[in-house]
Amino acid sequence: MKIHLPLLAISLVTAPAFSAELPAIPAKPFAMKKELLFSDDFKGATPDKRWHRVVDTFKVENGMLKGTQTRDQNIPAANGRPEVKAHAAVYGLEVPTKDSVVEVKIKFEGATMIDVEFDDRKFTGSHYGHICRAQAKLTGVSIIDERDGTQSNELIELKKDPAKKADAAKFMIGKTVTYPARLEPGKWYTFTVETVGDEMRASIDGKPMAYLKSSGIGHATKSKIEVGVAGKDGFFGDIKVWNAESAK
Repeated sequence: MKIHLPLLAISLVTAPAFSAELPAIPAKPFAMKKELLFSDDFKGATPDKRWHRVVDTFKVENGMLKGTQTRDQNIPAANGRPEVKAHAAVYGLEVPTKDSVVEVKIKFEGATMIDVEFDDRKFTGSHYGHICRAQAKLTGVSIIDERDGTQSNELIELKKDPAKKADAAKFMIGKTVTYPARLEPGKWYTFTVETVGDEMRASIDGKPMAYLKSSGIGHATKSKIEVGVAGKDGFFGDIKVWNAESAK
């Protein structure tokens, strides 16, 4: 059975109605956890060696991984230095997956966005090998196909030509979804991202919150996982990554 609305919880209040165009969200998890590939509660003296810096700034403190967006504005090129564009803080994890379940505790303390992303740096058909991501904001949960959508080279080229604005919009149909929700700052949530084949499902505290079936999600070699934070500050705790297979 499928449902269109996330279940209500004391810590999570959904918007009163959804657009009829949003896909129905599977009521039950469709990914069956297999072997545990990675686990980190951030309580060790040093971070696991598979973590690495991507975009500043992250640090481990008090048993949590803290992300703070420090590249928060565009800096024009000057004095021989290239332009620097604003970018969310990103921390990388070298754990290759295909189908997986990622479960991580998240908390907003000034952050406007917290996400879990999958990349393949050897893939050249999208900007920086971006494949797909699940994104939580205080007002909603999104799933984005980046390989064949927002970060695809084809779309980037279309957007360079103002005359192809309609083509770019058409190109993006079905590549991203956002479901309304309401999250509270200062509160811990368990954010779970399931990926099986070309489907991705996101849940918060066990409640189904977003779902997308799109071709780019099915990319077979997701070589790394990244966590991101926009704004100041976002926290992660107790992350786990499992291999998975379809539970259908």
